[in-house]
Amino acid sequence: MGNPGNDREALIEALAGAYRARDPHGNITSHPAFHDLDDAGRIEAFEAAQRLRVVEAALDPQGLSTTARAVLARIRAAGG
Repeated sequence: MGNPGNDREALIEALAGAYRARDPHGNITSHPAFHDLDDAGRIEAFEAAQRLRVVEAALDPQGLSTTARAVLARIRAAGG
């Protein structure tokens, strides 16, 4: 059986990532890890996500995070 601490860290890491699945209608769905974490874990994942987006933006030539790139791509695809 796995180490519960490692499982928790894996859930936090997964939730902090930028990827979000979409349903058949194109709507973003909640990440399964969100439902597997308690409130403290969700807060930790949110804080980790904030740090990741800052690093992503710092490394990007246009200063954009993966989230910003995904939003801009959807706007452009919609003709906006």
